[in-house]
Parts: sequence; C-alpha cells; structure tokens
Amino acid sequence: MQHIESFLHYLEFEKRCSRHTLTAYRGDLEQFFRFMGGSDINLLSNAGRSDIRKWIVEMHESGMSSRTIHRKISSIKSFYKHLQIEGLVENNPAITINLPKIPKKLPVFVKENEMTTLLDMVDFGEDYEGIRNKLVLELFYGTGMRLTELTELKVRDINLKTGLVKVFGKRSKERLIPLTNESISLFNTYYNIRNETFGENYSPWLFLTAKGEKIYGKLVYRIVNSSLKLVTTIDKKSPHVLRHTFATILLNRGADLNAIKELLGHANLNATQIYAHNTFEKLNAIYKQAHPRA
Repeated sequence: MQHIESFLHYLEFEKRCSRHTLTAYRGDLEQFFRFMGGSDINLLSNAGRSDIRKWIVEMHESGMSSRTIHRKISSIKSFYKHLQIEGLVENNPAITINLPKIPKKLPVFVKENEMTTLLDMVDFGEDYEGIRNKLVLELFYGTGMRLTELTELKVRDINLKTGLVKVFGKRSKERLIPLTNESISLFNTYYNIRNETFGENYSPWLFLTAKGEKIYGKLVYRIVNSSLKLVTTIDKKSPHVLRHTFATILLNRGADLNAIKELLGHANLNATQIYAHNTFEKLNAIYKQAHPRA
C-alpha cells in the first residue's frame, strides 16, 4: 500500500487534485490492490495485462457500469505511469488496455420556470438556516459552481462592491464569476443574520452549519435535494444538476459556448460542448412539433 499512498501524495500536493478525485483514485487502487492479493510485490512485479483484463471481466460480471470501469482503468494507467517515472516498474501493464465505450448522456437540468418558482415563491424562512439555504441555491443557479467550490468559499471570496465571487476550481485554478442581483441582495441579508447568530468575524468560512461549523458536502446535497423536490420531478436532484441548469439556460438564451466554458472552469471546450447537444435536442423537439412536414 505504500506505493499507492506515495502516488496519492503526488496527486494531492503536486497535481493539486481535489479531495473528491483523491477519494476516487484511492478506492480504485485499493480495489485493484485487493484483486492482486494485497501485496506491493504483486503490484510492482507480477501485475500484467492479463491480470487487468481479468479484473475488468470481474467488474463487468458484478454489474458495474462501463463509465465506472472506464474510470478505474484510467486510475490504474495513471498509477503505473507514475511508478514508471519513479523507476519502480519498467512497463505500464494497463497502457494497451482499451477503455470501454461510455454512452453519452445528456445533462439533466431543471426548467427555468421551476427554478423561478423555487427561488421566488417558496418560503425558506427568516432564520439563519432558511436564509443560508436559499443563498446556496441562488449561488448554484447563478454561478454554476461545483459543490466542493461552494463548500470551500470563504467570506473574503465574495466582493459585493464588484459583484464578483472568487472560486478555486480543480487544481486550485482561480476564476471570477459575476453574482446575480438577487444573490447580492440576499448576501446582505445573510451577513446580517450570520453576525446576529454567531457574531462578527466568527469564522473565515462563508457557509456554516447551525452549530457554527464549516458546511460540508452531504449537508449541501440534502439542502439542494429537498428543495428541488418541491418544484421538479426529475430523478436527479443534486448540486451538479444546478450546474447543468446554469449552463443549459445560458446556452438556450444565446450565450457563447466559450464564455460558458470559462464560467464553468472547464479546461477545454470538449467538456462544455455537451450542453450544445441539450440545446439541439430542444430545437429538434420544437421543430418536429411545429413543422408540418417534420
């Protein structure tokens, strides 16, 4: 396991990977470690292409999705590439393994009128948690930030004068995102009740639990999930769905794809182009419904 720990240390401190990514890599590598008999010697000296293929077959037979298997193989490839660089192995046994094809899924999103109902019509209450929860939803919908980006926000990252929020994305890449007028107004209310509840300068973290501790991912997920249940029947009701909603609505309203890429913090345009498919599907449905010869 020492070589796995060394690789994870490299990912965390040199590649600046997120905690979510580190958790995924750890789980994938530990699973392969167990498959190889729980031995560092097996990982370094005995692992071959045939072992990885047997592991893939085992995962397929267990009902694991192609998407998950794809990620796990990618983790193994990266691990052995690192071992090669460190001079611990000569060959990468996963390098010639073909990754399973992943069927493309269109991003799930909440309709614009449903978000309007949620943010303008639903009563969240006037206490600290109510105001906080509404602001969390406003930020997700108004900025498209990721869950971990929101939980890591500090008070100093919000500039109400310029109307900008500073977000630290994957690999600590910094970007500035404009705040909506509704968010700015709600921030003023939030700061007032936050100070009344916990006192001024209580914590550097922007969002706190009812006990005054830094907010955490599972709590934010519950806030979003329970709130979306009030206005939509889509299966997935998560913070990432609000990220999809942000991008899809911008594109449907004519925003440039490159601008959306920058707002989302994508490294390249390929990750953003999937939202164009959503727009095409919408246009295609309208065409088939409206054109007499469609």
